Amino acid sequence: MKIQIEKPSEQKLKDLGVAGWPIWEHGVDRFPWHYDMQEICYLLEGQVRVKTDEETVEFGAGDLVTFPAGLSCEWEILQPVRKHYKLG
Repeated sequence: MKIQIEKPSEQKLKDLGVAGWPIWEHGVDRFPWHYDMQEICYLLEGQVRVKTDEETVEFGAGDLVTFPAGLSCEWEILQPVRKHYKLG
């Protein structure tokens, strides 16, 4: 189970309807997380490091990130995050 990170085009963001997705915000923190369903998020602000048993990835503002269903990981928020997200 790999985390996918990409720099999407404005057209892709528009096609996905990202602007209409809910927004989640969180300050600097570290916590475990499990994804019961796929999540796609687009970071508006912040910097994050996510560790799984297989990989450690970093992403930030302007990144579109897909977390697969069933993934367990640890989030480390390095800079406060503001992101759009879509579950399922």
